[in-house]
Amino acid sequence: MKKLFLIIPAVIIIIVVALGSQTDKENTKSEPFFHVTLASPELYDNGIYLSQFFLEKGEYFFRFVPNGDSPQNLTISLVGDDFEFSENFKLIGTLHKTGISEYYTWDYDGDKSFLISTQKEISIQINPNGNVRGSVSVDILRK
Repeated sequence: MKKLFLIIPAVIIIIVVALGSQTDKENTKSEPFFHVTLASPELYDNGIYLSQFFLEKGEYFFRFVPNGDSPQNLTISLVGDDFEFSENFKLIGTLHKTGISEYYTWDYDGDKSFLISTQKEISIQINPNGNVRGSVSVDILRK
């Protein structure tokens, strides 16, 4: 009986540690490698946002947090050694109707995935095509 009282807490501790370890891996995976919230004209240089960062080898994707005032077209270009990606994302509103209200959710339509073959420094250009007052957040995450 005494052995049972020792074994049960040990098993519980092992399960908790294993679950905690898995949660840490999932949280690390979802952290953006790049993030910017463009909500002010001062963030742009001649109407274009520019930045540089490093990416490891892997598959990545864009995640956006737009709203109805976000730029209708958002052109994003990534350039690195032996690497180029460019996409003209288009803002799409989806109407949702409930029994008592109607509302829109917003997202950008376009190719959101890209592959990096080796670690490299990436230059990013985000062009809101003239709408430097509409806010949008842009993240790059690893798949």
